[in-house]
Amino acid sequence: MGAGFVVGVLGCLILSHAAYSTVQYRGMLKIVEEEFNGPPISVVIELLLGLALSVWAGLSAPGKFLSILPDSDENRMVSLPANLDFLTFNHRARAFPCDPELKLKR
Repeated sequence: MGAGFVVGVLGCLILSHAAYSTVQYRGMLKIVEEEFNGPPISVVIELLLGLALSVWAGLSAPGKFLSILPDSDENRMVSLPANLDFLTFNHRARAFPCDPELKLKR
């Protein structure tokens, strides 16, 4: 388990605690019969901290980004599949005009 994974779990726990605090705060407001105008500032700060930790973990936990090699044989855009029976070119797009300047008749 790397540091990114631990930070991600911590971020999720902080977000869960912020959600629980908001529900608890709304329940308290119902007891004292006040209107809910928004969560307290401590919950908002907790949400922002949990969001920042979760985003950081999401970007760092998967690992290093690798470049895409355009000359690779495994690249789907370069080679077509061996079985061409399931490629369908007869679909609803043929109803639209090819020229974007043309308008459909009413």
